[in-house]
Amino acid sequence: MNQENMEWFRKARYGMFVHWGLYSLPAGWWDNKEIPYGTEWIMRNAKIPLSEYKKLADCFNPTDFDAEVWIRKAMECGMKYVVFTAKHHDGFAMYDSAYSDYTIMNTPFKRDIVKELSEACLKYGMIFGIYYSQMQDWEDPDADGNTWDFPDAKNKNFEKYFENKVKPQVKELLTKYGKVGLIWFDTPYDMPKKLCKELEDWVHECQPGCIINGRIGYGYGDYRQMGDNGIPVVSFPRDWETPMTLNDTWGYSKTDENWKSPKKVIHMLTDVVGKGGNLLLNIGPDSLGNIPKGSLDILQTVGSWLMDNGESIYETTPAPDFPYQFGWGGFTYKKNTLFMHVLKNPTFPYEICIVGLKTKVKKVYLLETGEELIFAQSYEIARDECRFRVMFPSETVNCLDMVAVVELEEEPEVQVL
Repeated sequence: MNQENMEWFRKARYGMFVHWGLYSLPAGWWDNKEIPYGTEWIMRNAKIPLSEYKKLADCFNPTDFDAEVWIRKAMECGMKYVVFTAKHHDGFAMYDSAYSDYTIMNTPFKRDIVKELSEACLKYGMIFGIYYSQMQDWEDPDADGNTWDFPDAKNKNFEKYFENKVKPQVKELLTKYGKVGLIWFDTPYDMPKKLCKELEDWVHECQPGCIINGRIGYGYGDYRQMGDNGIPVVSFPRDWETPMTLNDTWGYSKTDENWKSPKKVIHMLTDVVGKGGNLLLNIGPDSLGNIPKGSLDILQTVGSWLMDNGESIYETTPAPDFPYQFGWGGFTYKKNTLFMHVLKNPTFPYEICIVGLKTKVKKVYLLETGEELIFAQSYEIARDECRFRVMFPSETVNCLDMVAVVELEEEPEVQVL
């Protein structure tokens, strides 16, 4: 791994995932039935014949799509990178590929989505990332996943699919669209290890500066990919990322309104960042290319919070692990400074007590207003416990997450109890 290639990733901490494709048309429904377990998996979950699913391409015409609007919105909402599904498991390419006819260019829209997004990212200084499903491809008889159209597993030739489609398409994506910050692979399942390694080497050959996520398989890649919506209990020892949905699915759903609240998103963001990871938060645009209002409202609220409190998120490093869980929130950390993220405001007498911090505190103040807070440190000899108390104002400064800056004399040292 080239450490220089990872620098932007370590500073970014917050990105936007975009799941968009033909599956945005049925939007979770098929034959007047709601199909559970992910709208982007509808072809597999409903066992839709390929001949029927392909007809969606004849109707796909997202005339409201505007790449620059998407990227500007992402930036306004505080995201530092975007990862877009160039080819998901259904095998449909959202770009102009010479290695498949099953692409956006053979729809009424006839515009290269990946090209337009890459150009918008370049224009606005956003890091551009590409998602590519390397093992599952429900359109190809030699790939994994489609057992209803291609039930004879013995006749599958995965290496043929790998050589004739995966490698050529990955090369297209890494050579036709300028600088790609990262490539995001998915569901490697039992893909042969030698092919996963070959794919990693292929990415480095096509674009040496492009980093690779952990779902390439077998520990390859440049950083660890956590399970969907999964956050480690304690700090993880290497670079990592959590992909997370805003509701219960990744692609667009016309019925799923189970949105996470802005407060919940901020809680998860601070939890991920405090443990040294990045949060990749997903949206699923509709079939016309619009970001759902439910998604946008949440992202904009979080973005407004980041405008005032982004110092506590971007360019941070893992916070120390304390011996007890916090009921009020948690810490992020940067350069001898702890940021207290107070998600549950203290009641009278408006004090928060932290056990375990040994390092001397120089100053505590609210990040948004600069108001200095009264604090005290003590040591209880009988229990061998260091205690750090902070007094907060009776009226909260920010109901989403009130951030207190704790300046330390040196790097934080925490007791192991």
